[in-house]
Amino acid sequence: MHEMSLAESVVQIVEDTARRNGGTRVSSVTLEIGALAGVEIEALRFCFDAASRGTMAAGAMLMIDRPEGAAWCMPCGETVRVTSLGEACPRCGSYQLQVTGGDELRVREIELH
Repeated sequence: MHEMSLAESVVQIVEDTARRNGGTRVSSVTLEIGALAGVEIEALRFCFDAASRGTMAAGAMLMIDRPEGAAWCMPCGETVRVTSLGEACPRCGSYQLQVTGGDELRVREIELH
């Protein structure tokens, strides 16, 4: 399950940031995980709870924003909404799509005390 390694990395980033900024406890963490990032959100929530035990992030509220997937279609030149990798352009049916959004995975905000 790669969600555990993602959760451990998030906790490390959060703790490093908290220490650099003089925080002693993390009350919330906001992640941005695009719809095309390939992350199982509920598994990540479970893993975050486990990985944060005994750290400054223990008990922190985990908020997740889910930007939609977007891609640029080479044949029709349009930016289109996509819900999964490998799907065809909803306008022209082409599979020549370049992902332009929705594949991000980042820590966007950390609230410290």
